[in-house]
Amino acid sequence: MMMQVIAEPGLTHFLVVSAILFGLGLMAILSKRNVIMVLMGVELILNSANINLIAFSRFTELSLEGHMIGLFVIIIAAAEAAVALAIVLNIYNRFNSINLDDINLMKG
Repeated sequence: MMMQVIAEPGLTHFLVVSAILFGLGLMAILSKRNVIMVLMGVELILNSANINLIAFSRFTELSLEGHMIGLFVIIIAAAEAAVALAIVLNIYNRFNSINLDDINLMKG
């Protein structure tokens, strides 16, 4: 009976996943016209940065510093999402749309 060897993911695997998430987030920011989708793209970029921080913390001599910075980024992302959603709700109440093309001129 042969035993199956399961390889543990290395730093390169985490960096590839992070690069894919960053690319998807950047594509969402540049191509979407919906404010919610743009905010989701920003969150994907922040998550890719977190994956990098945790991966480098695990595979280098940073010990817990990367984990603490990752936790800080998660807290900042949660606050950013709350403020951004409040702004989106106010924009929707004023313009009746969350399409970026419809609200590109902020009228006083």
